[in-house]
Amino acid sequence: MNEFARGNTRDLRVLWALEEMGLPYEIVGMDHPNHDLDSDEFRAKNPFGQLPVIDDDGVVVTESGAILLYLARKSGKLMPHDLAGEAQVLRWSIAALSSVEVPVLTMWFVGISGGKGTKPHDALQQWSDMRLEQLDGWLANRTFVATDEFTVADILMTHVLSARSTDQALLEPYTHVRSYLTRCMDRPAWKRTFDAYCKRVEAA
Repeated sequence: MNEFARGNTRDLRVLWALEEMGLPYEIVGMDHPNHDLDSDEFRAKNPFGQLPVIDDDGVVVTESGAILLYLARKSGKLMPHDLAGEAQVLRWSIAALSSVEVPVLTMWFVGISGGKGTKPHDALQQWSDMRLEQLDGWLANRTFVATDEFTVADILMTHVLSARSTDQALLEPYTHVRSYLTRCMDRPAWKRTFDAYCKRVEAA
């Protein structure tokens, strides 16, 4: 694994959810330099050649958001059991991966590609600031983003906001967003997930 990617990979979202749900799982390592993701066997599971992928007794699911929603539906955990509550989790899961992640991730990519200080980068920063300000207002009187309880939407939103691909300086003005991140990342399941991840990655 590229050193910069450590702590930034989307499998962390899945591992965190599994820890929160108390579900048993087995991690299967993939060797990026050895082109494991380009093998015919792997591309049959994910034609995009990306991780994470789960194989749940023959049910193959890719894309971290889809995996979390699948696991929540299957386990009955981190997802309300009523249709209205489920709709809010779906709503905010998609918002995390589109309305929030798209501008901050694109801004990061343009920045590391030599685009800092350019008009496109400035426009992306304005877009990111707008979304974070709107999110900050939403979180002003809420403990979690979708419902009164912690859900998979919070895992997705937290990882989007805390990943290295989000410039943490962007979050500085938004006290409600930062308090929200602290609440979510103080959860024991996240700490267990990240500690185990670091030990595994460093050992590899």
